[in-house]
Amino acid sequence: MRSALEEALGVRFEGEKGARFFHSTLVQTLFYGVFSAWVLWARQSSAPASSSFDWRTAVWHLRAPVLRALFQQLSDPGRLQPLGLIEVLDWTASALDRVDRPAFFARFSEGEAVPYFYEPFLEAFDPALRKQLGVWYTPIEVVRYMVARVDKALKDDLGIPDGLAAENVYVLDPCCGTGAYLAEVLRRVAANLEGRGLGALAGARVKQAATERVFGFEIMPAPFVVAHLQVGLTMQDLDAPLADDGTERAGVFLTNALTGWEPRTTKPLPFPELEEERDRAERVKQETPILVILGNPPYNGFAGMAVDEERELSEAYRSTRRVRRPEGQGLNDLYVRFFRMAERRIAEKTGQGVVCFISNYSWIDGLSFTGMRERYLDAFDAIRIDCLNGDKYKTGKVAPDGSPDPSIFSTEGDPVGIQVGTAIATLVRKAEHAPAGEVRFRHLWGQAKREALAETAEAEPAALYEGFEPILPLGMPFVRTAASEDWFDWPALPDLFPVSFPGVKTDRDGFLIDVDRRLLEDRISDYFSPDVSHEEIARRYPAAMRNTSSVPRDARAVRDERLALGQPNEAGFIRCAYRPFDNRWLYWEADAGLLARPRPDYRQHAFTENLWLSAAQHLRKGSSEPQACFTEHVGQLHLIERSANLFPAWLRDDGIERNDENARRPNLSRAAQRYLDHLGLNVEDLFHHVLATLHDPAYREANAGALRMEWPRIPLPGWPDGEDVSAAEEIAVTAARGRDLATLLDPDKPVSGVTEAPLRPEIASIAVPATTDGRNMTGGDFALTAGWGHYGTGDAVMPGQGHIVQRACTPDERAARGDTPPTLGKTTFDIYLNTRAYWRNVPAAVWTYKLGGYQVLKKWLSYRERSILGRPLSPEEVQHFTDTARRIAAILATVSPARRAAPRSSTE
Repeated sequence: MRSALEEALGVRFEGEKGARFFHSTLVQTLFYGVFSAWVLWARQSSAPASSSFDWRTAVWHLRAPVLRALFQQLSDPGRLQPLGLIEVLDWTASALDRVDRPAFFARFSEGEAVPYFYEPFLEAFDPALRKQLGVWYTPIEVVRYMVARVDKALKDDLGIPDGLAAENVYVLDPCCGTGAYLAEVLRRVAANLEGRGLGALAGARVKQAATERVFGFEIMPAPFVVAHLQVGLTMQDLDAPLADDGTERAGVFLTNALTGWEPRTTKPLPFPELEEERDRAERVKQETPILVILGNPPYNGFAGMAVDEERELSEAYRSTRRVRRPEGQGLNDLYVRFFRMAERRIAEKTGQGVVCFISNYSWIDGLSFTGMRERYLDAFDAIRIDCLNGDKYKTGKVAPDGSPDPSIFSTEGDPVGIQVGTAIATLVRKAEHAPAGEVRFRHLWGQAKREALAETAEAEPAALYEGFEPILPLGMPFVRTAASEDWFDWPALPDLFPVSFPGVKTDRDGFLIDVDRRLLEDRISDYFSPDVSHEEIARRYPAAMRNTSSVPRDARAVRDERLALGQPNEAGFIRCAYRPFDNRWLYWEADAGLLARPRPDYRQHAFTENLWLSAAQHLRKGSSEPQACFTEHVGQLHLIERSANLFPAWLRDDGIERNDENARRPNLSRAAQRYLDHLGLNVEDLFHHVLATLHDPAYREANAGALRMEWPRIPLPGWPDGEDVSAAEEIAVTAARGRDLATLLDPDKPVSGVTEAPLRPEIASIAVPATTDGRNMTGGDFALTAGWGHYGTGDAVMPGQGHIVQRACTPDERAARGDTPPTLGKTTFDIYLNTRAYWRNVPAAVWTYKLGGYQVLKKWLSYRERSILGRPLSPEEVQHFTDTARRIAAILATVSPARRAAPRSSTE
């Protein structure tokens, strides 16, 4: 049976996961076959409610031949007896006999009852498999909305007055699951036939649709069973029941929707029913002029290895003509193959039709999908997107107004739903085709999305959607993308500073990086000591002797080489920017082995007083905070979450000795050098102008969409010739602000008024170390034990919830702020080290401040939890937290609109 299913479905159940998936599928098929047979038996039986159901005769109630064949194979006594399943099936029948059948069928609308069982069943039976497959029951409001939009597109866009009821409209749900879309299409067919004067012939027309025009493909036998059951119940509901003798069956086939679309040589199968099922499905694929493809493609794969035909589906989206080439791995997602199958079927074969899918919404603006979007603008006449949001990663499931924004798949039983955002795409191809000139788009937010879909299912497109033309240089995103009108006139960051370097990556942070230089030196001394065995090093410092994926060398061999050297390199103990406001000590070597990626080409340029800023080629989902950290040290790769590219102001010339600190040249392109020369400015003026720009909230808001797509572009007045008469003055103003920011962003540099006395009044009251009884901190008060961090996988430190108390500002705290710009928020937090000690008055905007993807203060605390750090904090470290909070407050004031209108030095 395994080999027959592999051949019929075009997959390979390989490895432990494949075997587990196959076995799980068989058990599901067996028990859902019993359940399906019980439902049909209960509906058809004339026996009294007290009569008993016999699962051994279940096969008589299963209409689809392949389903009967599978069930017969599985329920054979010779197979069930050794597995001990006969007793379990007896329990199942007994459980079903205890059901109050009239109450059961009265409680649920029959057309919607069965799907509620499959998802909870799989959650109880095999939750890991449910998560792996992404099995989610599509809400009925979504199903009805999509069917209604398809019906309207057929009528209005393709000029088919009868819509889904028209006899030339062939419909396919290629991943039909439990059959919700098929059932709704059949109801819509029946509704469209009303008022046509068909009388008693209406049932025959609906039955003709169910058996000859409305098709469903499903690769998993268990939901395939349920789909047949649901369609059968729907047809009973519509007074057009399918024949009980097996001569009529719904057009639902057990098949892989992603293979078999082209004629091919097939092998005979050991089960005639399975071979017939494959052949009938392939006749639909190869001969039927499908006009509508709709459904909810799976977001994840099943535990089978795809054959070549399926794997190659996404290749068409990997090449582009005009738009930028795809980046990343998004095209590997399974739902993309379903989109490609549908596009090819409608646009390239039938030549007209409608595709309507609800899916992961990454494709509408992700950089992996540029080729996909370019093709759709060419292949379809109309593109309509209902963006349902509900994304954990991009928005944190929060709507723009701050209210909750759950997934459309959330339920009372599972309020989280799925983590990724979703969107409904309706793509229309007309027979007289003209490429789409625009995308029609709307956002749906909040907890009433289902109701909004129900209310707008029949609305005219012009009343629902806003049209816009996708921006070619940004990858043709299918969502309106925030970008300044002059964005493409500005130079990108690498056009100004052509040389940049990825940050250093150790893969052994816990061993090679420390906040305490002495502890780091002790570890490295042990590592280089021939008196300490490999085994002892592995016991003391597991990370040092662990092989990593980034270093294709054995850790023991690496240490043997270091032992041969005799001692560590004293010059290798250097300062590094580890995270924002978190400088540490790193043991660095030029040769890879101990470090995964030491970046020796980068290290030579990290000389004293060089200036560096971090940036990313495009932002991760949902990011809106600055990515520009500033440092004068070597930067770690994950200085920002997106992985840091570090841009220096200066470069050391090749061949210059390291101790010649004055032998340097500006890291400028020729165009940037000409521009600065014309204005009488230098590289550090430009560097600080860039730093100020990237920290400007107005700049980031105006260009939020563009920043998610490419390198930051920097506004420069009069670029590229510098002919603007006020250009030098404007840059001098922003560069001055950038210098203030650089000082504030460097935790090693004192800042008068912020970290050095006399403190500015609005700064002095922020993050004051305090205790619950008002006495000085002592002893255990310095231990951070409030649950701010814990170890995850390997050396990774994961943030915890900690202990914070949110409150309103006191009158004294409000008075301390005086007339400073209102940038810190109306509420404040007390941040606890432990049950007694805390930092008093950390304003809301300071506590939530993010830089480079990290919530700065919370991230710093996570690394200092006593169980991570191995000791209490020092008084200097407690003060560091205070100073960092005050630096952040000063940064927020520096970049506020009011302060930018009248810039002043942070030292004033």
